[in-house]
Amino acid sequence: MRRSRRSLAQVNQEPAQAVYRSLGRAVHAMMTLLVWRDWRHHERVPQSGGVLFISNHISYFDPLAVGDYLIWSGRWPRFLGKAEIWSVPALGWLARSCGQIPVQRNSPRAVDALAAAGDAIAQGKAVLIYPEGTVTADPDTWPMTARSGAARLALTTRCPVVPVGQYGANLVMPGKRPSFPRFFPRKTMRALAGEPLDLSDLQQRYDEGDRSAVREAGERFMDAITDLVSRLREEEPPEGRYDIRVGRRLPRLERPAPDLPPDP
Repeated sequence: MRRSRRSLAQVNQEPAQAVYRSLGRAVHAMMTLLVWRDWRHHERVPQSGGVLFISNHISYFDPLAVGDYLIWSGRWPRFLGKAEIWSVPALGWLARSCGQIPVQRNSPRAVDALAAAGDAIAQGKAVLIYPEGTVTADPDTWPMTARSGAARLALTTRCPVVPVGQYGANLVMPGKRPSFPRFFPRKTMRALAGEPLDLSDLQQRYDEGDRSAVREAGERFMDAITDLVSRLREEEPPEGRYDIRVGRRLPRLERPAPDLPPDP
């Protein structure tokens, strides 16, 4: 039986809040009615222990698409989201009830989100971060350069890092702003987990204060995600990678160093 057709109890034994379980079932039922799924390599998703998932950010709809994939792969992801969501009555209640993590963007308090994510990982939970920090501005929806937060979290916690490529949510809700979903004609939500990334050669450098280790980890994150997205799209990625700070694609050697103030 296809995994998406199995019951939640069959595919996910991880404990979760009652509200989160109810929300997961509701989203799954909605997706079953409105979209097709192309899900691959569930076996690469660790079934227990603290883990950091990293994924490309292509739409305001993709937390539902990626969340659905990970929940039916056996884990309950904690997303890092804009703190403004927590001030919206219904959405804020859901976010708090499901253990999601608010980010005070463009604020010294942004570091609090990384600390909270690190605590969740230490407690054996799964955390999902978009290393780009925002919906991609690449003209063809390819992954952009990484900010520093995901790499610093991975190197600080030393947890497994599993990349997840996804595509299709951008067809339901395109662009960098929320919009009314376009479910028809019916779209396909594609998701593919990669092998855990090996950062062992960067760990000692990071522990010794070498800031370039963060940049190299971010590059590896986006290389791995881009490779997964390329497989899902069955297309070759562009030569360069879009850098939102300069507004164009840059070759690897031309990319500026990431901003290292607290910015998940």
